[in-house]
Amino acid sequence: MTLPSDPTGTPAQTPIGRVGLLAHAGWQVLLAAGVASVALGVVVLAWPKATLTAVGVLFGIYLLAFGAFQLAGAFGHHVPGHLRALGFVSGALCVLLGLLCFRGPTESLLLLALWIGFGWLLRGVMLTAVALSTPELPARGWQVFLGVLTLLAGIVLITTPFGSLALLALWSGVLLIVLGLVEVVHAIQLRLRVRRQATAP
Repeated sequence: MTLPSDPTGTPAQTPIGRVGLLAHAGWQVLLAAGVASVALGVVVLAWPKATLTAVGVLFGIYLLAFGAFQLAGAFGHHVPGHLRALGFVSGALCVLLGLLCFRGPTESLLLLALWIGFGWLLRGVMLTAVALSTPELPARGWQVFLGVLTLLAGIVLITTPFGSLALLALWSGVLLIVLGLVEVVHAIQLRLRVRRQATAP
């Protein structure tokens, strides 16, 4: 995408241009994340005899991946300066919670639900804060929706008393599928918005 030039001939680094370029590079990642979330949700729901350790490992990998993406995204041009520290801390905590999933599940069902819930809560807060602080963000409404939905999913897992692994797997699997589908729609909307910006005069 070509940015407009100023009178000196230098391409203007407008916020919209920078965010648009980042979005153009990032919608594929968002789409892949959505598909992965749906796939993990289906696996969790379709595996009734899964052990606590196996479910913990699956969610550990999930939180590690999203924590790494959040750490990388914290330094993106679309993130306001005052939110970069929040993004870094949020991503680092997601990575830590992912690592805890590898050892916590063998100790307590409650701990696993808390690790997953806090991971979603942190991600939801970060997504919502970035979207609300960046008016020029492409597909901003979908990002706010995804952030709020992720935040609520985290609250559900933190506050719901799970008496069995089957109940935790049911709730988390359904939430994963819903979040994944919203991410896929967000990625499609982001791609369409970037394409319109690229073809606009």
